[in-house]
Amino acid sequence: MRNVFFGLMLAVVCLMMGSTALAADGAPATAQSYAFLAAGLGIALAAFGGAISQGKTAASALEGIARNPNAADKMFVPMVLGLVLIESLVIYALVIEILILFSGKIS
Repeated sequence: MRNVFFGLMLAVVCLMMGSTALAADGAPATAQSYAFLAAGLGIALAAFGGAISQGKTAASALEGIARNPNAADKMFVPMVLGLVLIESLVIYALVIEILILFSGKIS
């Protein structure tokens, strides 16, 4: 997992270093081009983190149900509540990214 994290950080640094190429016609990069880069990376990281955590949540719940089938009713509601909270954070990140894209400036 640590290698994946370092590889992801290396990719982010490389994208940021090459972000001046985002501007068209050889003009220097503007705040808007950096906003596009930030929005893309932000939603990608949010989706990645949400998918990993939802997978771990579902795997843990299914493992618990497999060990004790009688506890399935007691595990279902907390599992769904956890999945909803994880997904709400990803949707919140999406809203922030949309605001960054359409604000026109970064304050």
